[in-house]
Amino acid sequence: MYAVIFKAEINVLDDAYIKMATRMRDLAINKYGCIEFTAVSEENQEVAISYWHNQGQIKAWKNDPEHQQAQELGKTKWYKSYQVQIAEIIRSY
Repeated sequence: MYAVIFKAEINVLDDAYIKMATRMRDLAINKYGCIEFTAVSEENQEVAISYWHNQGQIKAWKNDPEHQQAQELGKTKWYKSYQVQIAEIIRSY
């Protein structure tokens, strides 16, 4: 199992962001097999963690045209900066 960890410094989050974030979560889970998707925001920081069975699913989700549009809006509008990490889950208890 793998985790995708998204950390961002928020610039501005508007109604379009909320709509897009909901769509991205649904897309990840329903089209690409994401097991779980959790996101939290506090002050100007956001952290989202999604869990996946394999790296192929992660790559397919990353390359989805709607997700690429969301990534571009994140870069140009919603976030000052962001970082994505992909980690393999060694143990979970």
